[in-house]
Amino acid sequence: MSKLFVDEIVHQSSQGSGTITLGASGETVALASGASQTMAVNTPAFSAYLSTSQSFSVNTDTKVNMTSENYDTNSAYDAANSKFTIPSGEGGKYRFLFSARTGNIHTTRFLGMIWKNGSAVTTAENRIAIGSGTTFISVNFSIDINCVAGDYFEPYVYMTDSAGLSGSSTNQITVWSASKLIGA
Repeated sequence: MSKLFVDEIVHQSSQGSGTITLGASGETVALASGASQTMAVNTPAFSAYLSTSQSFSVNTDTKVNMTSENYDTNSAYDAANSKFTIPSGEGGKYRFLFSARTGNIHTTRFLGMIWKNGSAVTTAENRIAIGSGTTFISVNFSIDINCVAGDYFEPYVYMTDSAGLSGSSTNQITVWSASKLIGA
């Protein structure tokens, strides 16, 4: 077996772009014991949540004020406006997750939505009718969306009851997130 000793491998264009191929299809590339490696990661990515309850008008699409962040790997989430924008050079397929919970209600139609570039791109719905007692309903969904740089996304809800949304800085019960999918 031959060995190759180098300090740095750079693509011949020296521009930091292009493909450097190690091995052939079907082969694996092994690292020596204790060696480190940088793996592909699902970024850009963010996670934001509603930290306090939010009221809104019934029978109206309402933007959810998810102004608190868990993380934002590329500074692509505008917390002040609850808006995620695909950064330059980062187009591809993204997985979006959405979860929202109402306040105490008895009869309602509740929809959670992700809007892309100002229009609803996906909707999840939950309907409930209960005569009395404490009732909180939720909508939860995930969706993979093809994106290009500059596309922007916002969280919305629609409800036929004025219960509003539950928010919490500790439980994070109304939350949304997205991350770029590798190899999709």
